[in-house]
Amino acid sequence: MKRISTLIAVIILGCSAAMAQTFTLKSNDLGGQFVNDQLWNQMGYHGKNVSPQLSWENAPAGTQSFAVAMYDVDAPTGSGFWHWVVYNIPADVKDLKAGAGDLSRHLLPAGTVNGINDAGAPGYIGPAPLPGLPHQYLITVYALKTKLELEKNAPAAYVGVFLNLNLLAKASIVAYSQHP
Repeated sequence: MKRISTLIAVIILGCSAAMAQTFTLKSNDLGGQFVNDQLWNQMGYHGKNVSPQLSWENAPAGTQSFAVAMYDVDAPTGSGFWHWVVYNIPADVKDLKAGAGDLSRHLLPAGTVNGINDAGAPGYIGPAPLPGLPHQYLITVYALKTKLELEKNAPAAYVGVFLNLNLLAKASIVAYSQHP
C-alpha cells in the first residue's frame, strides 16, 4: 500500500511539473518584422521611434524586478548594438506600453531606469539597419532576483553583465528589419 501511495504522489508531482507555465514574452506590436512606428528617425529612416508594447507572464517565484533589453545581433560593429535597456521594473508590473522607451512620455513605473543605449543616450532607439541583409533584433525580458544598484549612466553592455548575474529566467522575441 505504501508503494502505491508513493507512486501516486510521484505521478501527481510529475503532472504538476508538466503543467507548469513557462516564462513568456509577447507583443501586440510585433509580428516578426518591425514597422515604421518602431524604426528610428535617423540614418535615412523616417520612423516614429516608438518602443513596442511588451507583456510577460509566468515569472518564476522569487522575482524581485524585471529588465527589458533590445539588441541587434547583426549590427556591423563586431559586438552587436544595444538599442534599449530598461531595468528595475517592479516585480508586480507585467507589461510596458508602446512608447515606454521615450523618456518624455513618462510611461515607465516609478523607480524604473531607462539605461544608456549604444548611441550614448537613455531610452529606446529603433532599428535602422544599413543596406544589406536583414538584421535580427533580440528583445528579452529578464526576471531578476534583486533590483540593480547601478549608476544611471551605465552603458547597456555593462548592465547586461548584472542582468545575467542576477537572472532567474528570461524570455525573448526575435524581430527583423531590413533597409528598404
